[in-house]
Amino acid sequence: MIRRLISLVPLALILTLHHAGAAEFVPPKRSDKCPVCGMFVYKYPEWVAEIIFQDKSYAVFDGTKDMLKYYFDMARYDPQKDRDDIAAIYVTEYYSNRIMPADDLFFVLGSDVLGPMGHELIPVKGEEAAQTFLQEHGGNRMLRFDEITPGDIPD
Repeated sequence: MIRRLISLVPLALILTLHHAGAAEFVPPKRSDKCPVCGMFVYKYPEWVAEIIFQDKSYAVFDGTKDMLKYYFDMARYDPQKDRDDIAAIYVTEYYSNRIMPADDLFFVLGSDVLGPMGHELIPVKGEEAAQTFLQEHGGNRMLRFDEITPGDIPD
């Protein structure tokens, strides 16, 4: 029995360290402003996007569009940070209104859905849901997060 418990200790330690190291979403505070446009983010919970850094600091945005502007031009918005410092990126999924990792979603471009800053890249969970969104809202294409380029960001 003791031998069995001892053999489980390394696994438990690994699982604990893995969970402790995960960069979890930080809900925006009333004082958090989007570093791109200066708007108070808490007013737009259905559009929140967030970049969390290795040092546990974060930048929070009033939409995916502003988050991507920051992501592609970090030297402009926070010269102390670069993409190697990023631990996680979260966005709010359109249909469920839940915070999800950006890598898990599709982003629909060119739709008729407007966010706080106008035209947005709309995060949608699953290819089928993204296709449905395209049909319902006039989008013109969908991309995975790692396929988005600065030229895809609407004005």
